[in-house]
Amino acid sequence: MLARELLRSRFAEIPHLLRGRAYDAVALARWGELDAERRRLLTEVEVRRAERNSVSAEVGRKRKAGGDASAEQERGKALGEEIASLEKRLASLEDEFTPIEETLPNLPHESVPDGADEKGNVVVKSWGTPRELSFEPKAHWDLGPALGILDFERGAKITGARFTVLKGAASLLNRALINFMLDRHTREHGYTEVLPPFIVNAASLRGTGQLPKFQEDLFRLQEPSDWYLAPTAEVPVTNLHRDEILPEESLPVKYCAYTPCFRAEAGAAGKDTRGLIRQHQFDKVELVKFALPERSYEELEGLTADAERILELLALPYRRVLLCRGDMGFSSAKTYDLEVWLPGQQAYREISSCSNFEAFQARRASIRVRRTVAGGKPKNELLHTLNGSGLAVGRTLVALLENYQREDGSVEVPEALRPWCGGLSEIRRPA
Repeated sequence: MLARELLRSRFAEIPHLLRGRAYDAVALARWGELDAERRRLLTEVEVRRAERNSVSAEVGRKRKAGGDASAEQERGKALGEEIASLEKRLASLEDEFTPIEETLPNLPHESVPDGADEKGNVVVKSWGTPRELSFEPKAHWDLGPALGILDFERGAKITGARFTVLKGAASLLNRALINFMLDRHTREHGYTEVLPPFIVNAASLRGTGQLPKFQEDLFRLQEPSDWYLAPTAEVPVTNLHRDEILPEESLPVKYCAYTPCFRAEAGAAGKDTRGLIRQHQFDKVELVKFALPERSYEELEGLTADAERILELLALPYRRVLLCRGDMGFSSAKTYDLEVWLPGQQAYREISSCSNFEAFQARRASIRVRRTVAGGKPKNELLHTLNGSGLAVGRTLVALLENYQREDGSVEVPEALRPWCGGLSEIRRPA
């Protein structure tokens, strides 16, 4: 959430600062009207309080002199009622301010390029060279069923569209990838592994920005419960420290977590409907950081490099893309997407999104850091939160199948992953 002080002090600039971002201009204008009313009410309250103080002094003067102060007392009573009414209206304004503020996206960092959609994104790094295959590569939605390891039809029978059954080697590789990622991030990159609940409450979703903005994309459990299936580990892990104050010396705090993720994908009709790219249920290993404000962009570079390292160990060609204003997520101030090469689709596809939210989530979730101040008392201030996929497991499986496929339809298992899958070196259809 944006700071109210920022909205108030730079209100005329906000449309420019949010250029390229999706927001409700009418709602923003209404916020300005409410703020003008608030200032007017505060002035009226101060005027009436000053008058009431004057009247009270007059009551005291007349009583001391033995005079009649009944008129002043009646006026003082009336002023008290007027002040109470004005303060009640001021309190009710809070209920109107907050819903508008919760719909406003974060302000992009100055380094974020202008642009309305993905066409405005900028490739800032490329790693690896796509393999030159001597045959026409297949997409994973053909490779998997041919190998007997991906079953889209039975997944749809069990649940519905965009659910898949992983069998045999695919199930093994999926589990191996999770362990491979967690082990690398904890043993080499300094993250602490957590296994959070896979069900989250509305307060947790509100704290990270999924509510109320993305209500339609969430799977809610039966009402009147406020429980939801987690759309990403970002939600439970960030909320580990909701309503907490962390000591400065503890930062950065670095967590990694595996969770299944559940998304309705309400806005994705007709897009990526084939295969494993956009499922309603999928696995991710997520990286989450809590950082000092002055160090958060350095931490973003480190987090992104940690996610990239997994792709490099698996020898999967990828590129880092800096998202433009119009393609960036609601809560983000700056985002890098990592896109992996998929030969079966002859395209780079997103496999990770690494973002710095600055204080946007911390303000919603009330996550602060206690700073030491030279010669003074400790000061509490909002810290910065960051996260990124490290990586999306299903999409990594897709990348392995497509990049390591052979002409005979078999798939090589990359050497770096073999210790996590019992030494399996290749996938062939069972005889």
